[in-house]
Amino acid sequence: MKDGFISVACGTPKLRLADCHYNAEQTFTMMRQAEKAGAKVLVLPELGLTGYSCGDLFYQETLLRGAQEALSTVLEATRNLEVVTAVGLPVKVNNKLYNCAAVIQKGQILGLIPKTHLPNYGEFYEKRQFAAAPEENQSVTLLGKSVPFGNHLVFRCADMPDLVLGFEICEDMWAPCSPAVDLAAAGAIVVGNLSASNDLVGKDSYRRQLVTMQSAKLLCGYVYSNCGEGESTSDVVFGAHQMIAENGTMLAERRFDGGLLVSEVDIQRLAYERRRTQMFDRAPAVWEVPFSLTVSPTKLTRYVAPMPFVPEDKSDRDERCREILLLASLGLKQRLEHTGAKTAVVGLSGGLDSTLAVLITGLAMKMLDRPMTDIIAVTMPCFGTTDRTKNNAVILAEKLGTTLKTVDISASVRSHFKDIGHDMEDHSVTFENGQARERTQVLMDIANKNGGLVIGTGDLSELALGWCTYNGDHMSMYAVNCTIPKTLVRHLVGYLARDNAEKDRELKDVLEDILDTPVSPELLPAVQGQISQKTEDLVGPYELHDFFLYYMLRWGFSPAKIYRLAVYALGKQYSREVILKWLKTFYRRFFSQQFKRNCVPDGPKIGSVAMSPRGDWRMPSDAKVNLWQAELETLE
Repeated sequence: MKDGFISVACGTPKLRLADCHYNAEQTFTMMRQAEKAGAKVLVLPELGLTGYSCGDLFYQETLLRGAQEALSTVLEATRNLEVVTAVGLPVKVNNKLYNCAAVIQKGQILGLIPKTHLPNYGEFYEKRQFAAAPEENQSVTLLGKSVPFGNHLVFRCADMPDLVLGFEICEDMWAPCSPAVDLAAAGAIVVGNLSASNDLVGKDSYRRQLVTMQSAKLLCGYVYSNCGEGESTSDVVFGAHQMIAENGTMLAERRFDGGLLVSEVDIQRLAYERRRTQMFDRAPAVWEVPFSLTVSPTKLTRYVAPMPFVPEDKSDRDERCREILLLASLGLKQRLEHTGAKTAVVGLSGGLDSTLAVLITGLAMKMLDRPMTDIIAVTMPCFGTTDRTKNNAVILAEKLGTTLKTVDISASVRSHFKDIGHDMEDHSVTFENGQARERTQVLMDIANKNGGLVIGTGDLSELALGWCTYNGDHMSMYAVNCTIPKTLVRHLVGYLARDNAEKDRELKDVLEDILDTPVSPELLPAVQGQISQKTEDLVGPYELHDFFLYYMLRWGFSPAKIYRLAVYALGKQYSREVILKWLKTFYRRFFSQQFKRNCVPDGPKIGSVAMSPRGDWRMPSDAKVNLWQAELETLE
């Protein structure tokens, strides 16, 4: 339960139709397995104590009595278990029979939820035996005790107030207005579904879409447990489909095997998203039932991507690259059209960011049916420029067909240093930033002279760290890379290199060499012709910083939680000490450099993480980092 993670489980035990004693044993055995696995919430299949496909046997008093005796057996056998479990059984209330989920814990019935939407088509005729849930909650007597009954029950954990449980049954999820909608609006952040959905060819895909969409639209964890072995195969087959989803993402899934499926739902993440979006603007009347859990660490088993901005599957990654390039070039196309710009001016360094910027600019020009010569690619060698980067910039500009200009700024920078009294041997920040600002001035003036716009090259990761020179590379007239993190920049250039493999081998080769070049601003003199200033040696690996940025900005996680996730996801590549060192650097730089982000130029938003002060990230430049630093110090 630490850091908001709660372990949840789906269980599909083997059963025998109408053998309630056997089914009770299978149920409490699975509950014990779930408790041993650390699960705090367990969802079992629909009508699991009798079997779903009993048909008209549900009219038999003997079966109904057997179901209650089975529930009593389960309660007695699990009175020392803390796992909150939803068990399916038929229950008589006021001369009506209901298909119910009994929510139990520590030998007690917390509540009884009847099914709302009953199927009455195809092979399912539930309305023949069961009544739909009544409109109002009420108290009913079950096993000699008064228990809450109704489809508007939620269960709140006293020890973890954000943990609120709600339950619906099978067809309820398929209905246009499912009970879970009201339950989520009333606070339910984990919704369980006890199901008996038969398998047909292709139905599993549709069911998967429903579960992930339900979790996405309700901003919840969704735990779906389907029945399996032991159900009647007279006309249908049940495949024990189990799914655990969170906000549109499938965390764990299994079919046909049955047994126990366990994963962790991030309650903290879901609660943050609900606060951020304010999706639920009403709170329907519900009966809130309290329960308690022992607060304990939750072992992580769910997958955490080491590069959250970059899809791991190649086809997904290529599709993401295509979409990003389309969005970025569409934005630039509109800006060029609107301003009537005659040219687009790009400072080309031979590095990744400027390469991506000129490639996006080229795509925009193609959309406008304009010649590539309308792009003015400017190389500006100075004290730290190496032959490798300069040559790559020239080759790239020529292969793209741009108008190439080379402006050696060395003399201008020397003159400027003389004007301000700066010693050329003093390689401090003034030495570096003087070159960066001179380059920006050259670009701006070339744009003025040629009726153009300066296209910015800085990326999202650099903005987060403030790794840019104020009024230097920090400034442009349209920043095409400003919402693209460094880890994704690399894949975008790689995608375009592969895309050009057959069209232009030389272009592919230069793009691949740029990909192999160390990331550097090249503001310090080269050593024996080699790059002497490597960005990741100075500020840390961008792989780590992009990970920190994603979870800090997108989900509002604390430093401790980000550190835990980083160790979990990236612990094989980096030691704990290295991760913590750069996490401290990240927070220090992020807070101290907000003033740069408060005046960044326009640029196309391509993802959910962006830092435009006009809509995405509003933060005072004078905010103190003390609280975050104090938490970081506890991690040592």
